[in-house]
Amino acid sequence: MKEALFYEKSEESKVLCRLCHHHCLISNGRRGLCGVRENRDGVLYSMVYGKVVAEHVDPIEKKPLYHFQPGTTSYSISTLGCNFRCEHCQSYEISQYPQTHGADIAGQDRCPAAIVTSARKAGCRSISYTYVEPTIFYEFAYDCAVSARQRGLANVFVSNGYMGHEVARALSGVLDAINIDIKAFTEKFYRQVCKARLAPVLENVRLLHELGVWVEITTLIIPGWNDSPDELRDIARFIKGVDPAIPWHVTAFHPTYKMLDRLPTPAPLLLQARDIGHAEGLRFVYCGNIAGAGGENTVCPACCKTLIKRVGYRIADNLLVDGRCPSCRETIQGFWQ
Repeated sequence: MKEALFYEKSEESKVLCRLCHHHCLISNGRRGLCGVRENRDGVLYSMVYGKVVAEHVDPIEKKPLYHFQPGTTSYSISTLGCNFRCEHCQSYEISQYPQTHGADIAGQDRCPAAIVTSARKAGCRSISYTYVEPTIFYEFAYDCAVSARQRGLANVFVSNGYMGHEVARALSGVLDAINIDIKAFTEKFYRQVCKARLAPVLENVRLLHELGVWVEITTLIIPGWNDSPDELRDIARFIKGVDPAIPWHVTAFHPTYKMLDRLPTPAPLLLQARDIGHAEGLRFVYCGNIAGAGGENTVCPACCKTLIKRVGYRIADNLLVDGRCPSCRETIQGFWQ
């Protein structure tokens, strides 16, 4: 347990949490929507500091990040909890654990120095804060990130993008890359499926890009929910308005958790989404989470030469030379070292 950051004391021993855009007003003895930040006599505590429930070595491409240290591995960690209630969550066993297990907090006690040491021993080039929304274990993630930077490792968030603006600014000092989900482009989807709002996510995409963090976007395409050409076009236009070089990952949905009534995303739908992204002026659009769809390679937007060939999460070939296409010398935006 550690005193939380980004909160204000209120009347009658209540506290106002400003970690994310839910802005939970938490009474004494209660927790915020994330299930892991508790008010004890007017002091807000993180109940998951150092309580690690997932710790794996992953390819950076699994995050997915295709333009950040390709071909390297990332030491991936998570605690319990989440500030979303996504009905299609693939990690619901840990993201919703406090709500489904009587507010219990599980996890192996770990300190930031031990996490960084494990990452270096595993040969990883970065640490990823992932599997659930990492903002909810901000205090632990931040301390790990500071230690990682001191020992030559990069830091990556895989996020729903719902952190407060002050939090995003604080993170930018230690965060190298982030993949943010734009889950749909309607407030209806965010309200009904995620129990959140779209607008703060879009604001944070703009803000983190402006702050110099490398940003990539993922949209999980769910048949019948967010798969219309108009909605996909709106997402692509938004991304282009921020920066046409931001990679957009359109990925396949598989029925899970509370959304078992939808069919898996067919490959042609992903390819259609990729075509829409390119037609709207995005330089890099990738298909993912489905075998045989294609669309995983990095292609030069100027001369169409295949520059990075991927087979699943493995890099089969990388022809980039100092971040440029070897044929036409076009700059390919990203962090390639």
